[in-house]
Amino acid sequence: MTKEDFLEGQVLLIDKPFGWSSFQAVNSLKWKIRKKFQLKKIKIGHAGTLDPLATGLLLICTGKSTKTINEIQGQKKEYTGTITLGGTTPSYDLETEINENFPIDHITKELIHSTAAQFIGDIEQIPPVFSALKKDGKRLYEYAREGKEVEIKKRKVTITEFEITAVELPLIHFRVVCSKGTYIRSLAHDLGKAMDSGAHLSSLKRTKIGDYNVNKALTPEEFGKLLQIDS
Repeated sequence: MTKEDFLEGQVLLIDKPFGWSSFQAVNSLKWKIRKKFQLKKIKIGHAGTLDPLATGLLLICTGKSTKTINEIQGQKKEYTGTITLGGTTPSYDLETEINENFPIDHITKELIHSTAAQFIGDIEQIPPVFSALKKDGKRLYEYAREGKEVEIKKRKVTITEFEITAVELPLIHFRVVCSKGTYIRSLAHDLGKAMDSGAHLSSLKRTKIGDYNVNKALTPEEFGKLLQIDS
């Protein structure tokens, strides 16, 4: 691709590595593009945040394609991942330590499948307190790290598919298709609660956004090699 291609606008399919923030991924590509084409500046942004502990498809838009970010964010998303039963965490994932343990002896494969089916459709969920959502101009995770309790309003989201792909207790492997604004961490937490137990999200990969598929995505490192940039 040429300098003009990036300035005119591209939607880049990036496979975000574990531990990277979405902001880091954007900055990595921005640096590589600017270095390759000796640009002082270029418009660039992502269409939908992925948590640092999640991997998978991150769409990064350049140039005039940044105008399509809102449209892309509104499309359905598909995720695969693992839920661990028997313990909850304040962040609903592995960002924080387990704070409470629960029994799982009563949980069967049948119960897991029937409970998951209850979440399909239009549902209400409470976003995790460890999230980037803002309340009174401050991000929720900032309140959480200060130990302050805040009231978080429920949000309506749509779960189109919630497939349990394998059960290896205490692990549940799943695939979910959902609307914009869905927190898979909250879904994991709520699934455990609905089975009179506890659960947290232990791995997550975003596989699709609309018609875009992670199978066609490059890691930031691969993207750099494509541009013949070493680091």
